[in-house]
Amino acid sequence: MRVVDSHCHLDFPALVADLEGILARMAARGVERAMCISVTLDDLPRVIALAERHPQLWATVGVHPDYEDTPEPTVEDLVYRARHPRVLAIGETGLDYYRLSGDLEWQRERFRTHIRAARRAGKPLVIHTRSAAADTLRIMEEEGAAEVGGVMHCFTETQAVADAAIAMNFLISFSGIVTFKNARDLQEVARTLPLDRMLVETDSPYLAPVPHRGKTNEPSWVVHVVEFIARLRDVEPAVVAEATTSNFERVFLRGVT
Repeated sequence: MRVVDSHCHLDFPALVADLEGILARMAARGVERAMCISVTLDDLPRVIALAERHPQLWATVGVHPDYEDTPEPTVEDLVYRARHPRVLAIGETGLDYYRLSGDLEWQRERFRTHIRAARRAGKPLVIHTRSAAADTLRIMEEEGAAEVGGVMHCFTETQAVADAAIAMNFLISFSGIVTFKNARDLQEVARTLPLDRMLVETDSPYLAPVPHRGKTNEPSWVVHVVEFIARLRDVEPAVVAEATTSNFERVFLRGVT
C-alpha cells in the first residue's frame, strides 16, 4: 500500500528535530511522499530546503490567512518563487474567519493574489477555509481558480461545499478530523465522495487521528486516515490509498520529472 500525505508542516519545531525518525516511519508505513506547506514567505526557505534534501518531500509557496503581521506576497513574487523545481503548488492560502475578526478584507485580497499567481504560474492551489465557505467559493469563482484546480485541504465543510469545489476542479482532502467521534457529518461526506476527487493528509503536527488524538501528529499517521475512510466505505485500505495517491500524482505531479 502506497500513500501520500498531501499536507504537513515538517519545518515546524515540533517535527524538524526528529526529521530522520519521521522519514523512517514514513517509509515503514508506505508513505511515499509528503507535501510540506509554506505558511509565510520568511519560512519558505526552510520548507524548500527540506524538499531539496529529501526526494520524498515536496514544497509549496504561500502565506496562510492567519498570519496578519507578515510580509505580504505579490503575484510576481509568488510566481517567481513557484519556479523552483521542488515547488508543486501555491498555498496555503484562503480565508479564516474563525481565528480572526474585524475587517478581513486584507485576507480576501491576499487570497485573490494567490489565485492570480497560481493561474500565471500554472500551479494548483492549496486552499484553507474555516468559517468562511461562502466567501471562499465566491472568490474562487470570481478569480477563475478552476483554471488550475488544486485541493481544499483539511476539509470540514458540508457536502454542498464539497460539490461546489469539485465543480471548480478541486480535490477534497481529509485529515485526522474525519476519525473523531463527533465528526459524523464529515464522515458521511468521506463515505460518499467520489474516490477520484479525494486526498488524505495529516496537517501535522496538528490534528493527530484516532488512536493518537492529542499527540504530535506526523506523516506516517496518515495511514490511519486511509484505514478509517476505507472502513466507512467498506473497501480495503489499499483501494483508498491507491486512489488518493493517484489523485495527488495527477493534480500535483503533472509535468514533473
